[in-house]
Amino acid sequence: MPIKDVFLPLVGQPREPTLAAIEKCVAVAADLGARITALALEEDVFARPKAVFPDDPEPAAGPNAGREIDELQQLLNAFNNAASRAGIRAQSRSGKMPAEQIAPTLAEYARFSDLALIPVKPHDSRTETIIETLLFESGRPLLLCPEHLVPGLRPDFENVMIAWDRSARAARAVGDALPFLQAAASVRIITVTDDKTEAIMQSGMDLVDHLGEHGVYASFETVNAGGSSIGKVLGSWANSHEIDAIIMGAYHHSRLNEIVWGGVTKTVIGQPPCWVMMSH
Repeated sequence: MPIKDVFLPLVGQPREPTLAAIEKCVAVAADLGARITALALEEDVFARPKAVFPDDPEPAAGPNAGREIDELQQLLNAFNNAASRAGIRAQSRSGKMPAEQIAPTLAEYARFSDLALIPVKPHDSRTETIIETLLFESGRPLLLCPEHLVPGLRPDFENVMIAWDRSARAARAVGDALPFLQAAASVRIITVTDDKTEAIMQSGMDLVDHLGEHGVYASFETVNAGGSSIGKVLGSWANSHEIDAIIMGAYHHSRLNEIVWGGVTKTVIGQPPCWVMMSH
């Protein structure tokens, strides 16, 4: 299915890397020929009322007065300006709500899109919560944009890597990513394993054959873990082979198990090595 409608959550402070990531995400949507919808949300903080007596002087505005509104507007301005420069169909919305409602609300809005684009701050707990909620509650694939790598990111994905672990989630990710795979110049299927069994090799070649039916000419190989975590191996391999985007399934193990002990998904979400498209 072509990607024609994408969603961009805007949450947090308008740091320079975040603003640059917003522009890069808009560029991806423009390259797809898709419409992009941004939803900017901020926490509705309850301010305790202060008793004021008639003879008290008018309190001066504090240094943070209006700060949240200004930050939200800066995010929206960055989005609107990027969309205008890209000549893309765009719409934006904004709102305030309690902190615990922000991630579920974003997941609900993401259901009415083909793909959600997520700017990612490295090792940021709030961003990770939003990503996890969207993965489990939106029913849509996510494309993670690492803010710390924005200057070197391409909006079109020439070299794509599929992280293949033979799971249903990985298969769903491949299906969701077909528009990117069909447009790529190089597609490489990678399985991280220290044991190249016949089943692993057959699975990889079956995926090569399946993609060929969609006009995607891919190669398959295995990579030794060498005692390192699979997430780190994937990141290192992607960097050494100049991969533009990784396609992978999310949370092959239970969500609680990965949260407590760590895992591939948690490693990649914490600091994506490039664009990463995830499906659950």
